[in-house]
Amino acid sequence: MTVVDQRILRVGIEVSGEIRWYEGSGNFGLAIKASGTKGATDTQNTADVTITNLSKAVRNYILTETSPFNKNRTPKKLIIEAGRISTGTARLFVGNITKSSPTQPPDIGLNMTAQTGAFKKGDVVARSGAARENLSAIAGRVAGDLEANLTFEATDKQIANYSFSGATLRQVNALAEAGGVDAYLDDETLVVKDRGKPLRNRVKIIDNSTGMIGIPEATERGVSVRILFDLQTDLGGKIDLTSELNPALDGSYTIYKIDFDLASREAPWYLDIEASRNQ
Repeated sequence: MTVVDQRILRVGIEVSGEIRWYEGSGNFGLAIKASGTKGATDTQNTADVTITNLSKAVRNYILTETSPFNKNRTPKKLIIEAGRISTGTARLFVGNITKSSPTQPPDIGLNMTAQTGAFKKGDVVARSGAARENLSAIAGRVAGDLEANLTFEATDKQIANYSFSGATLRQVNALAEAGGVDAYLDDETLVVKDRGKPLRNRVKIIDNSTGMIGIPEATERGVSVRILFDLQTDLGGKIDLTSELNPALDGSYTIYKIDFDLASREAPWYLDIEASRNQ
């Protein structure tokens, strides 16, 4: 008898430092849907989550805590993790809940929308550097303001008279422009890398044997391809693509956008990748 490697979809909701986890796996646990977009730009990553079969008490707790009228103004964090029983789960998305609402009957569920760095959009900072300063040092300060980890893989360089005044989140764009690099907030990590270059040691091989769905398509910047969700596909990482039906697109690419569409009980379990061609 074939053993089914059940998918796992977990959602964590953090309120006042406490994380409550809600999980669905096949026909067990909760019915959960999660979709969203992650991009290697200063545009915020977004996610939409629907959970059904929550108890009334839990549903009301989440709706109350994430209400814009709640006097508790601390960030309400949303975490999405996905994987399979054989491999475990990996963190796919982290952001702040910006909206929540109940679904319509008969299956009363809970809808939530979240964005990365949403809580930092309202913070205003003023920063100025030395006459000449390393890009890595500036990136470290920006990461600190964002309360994020830092992955710095860009060629370090001297930046003259760096200054910024405005919303904390907008520093990501200012950093990219000042250094001529790719800078983006990937969940809880500020990533800074050479423009158009892939992150080191993050390679995903895509072909018919590794979960590619359908035929890859050419885009203005490179390629668009759909794959089954896996734990090895990272925003900013490299893909090595091989297509039997469209070999003209074979080659190496850098991922700049990932759309995810996952469900614990229904068909979706996909990543739609857009990537630019590596020279």
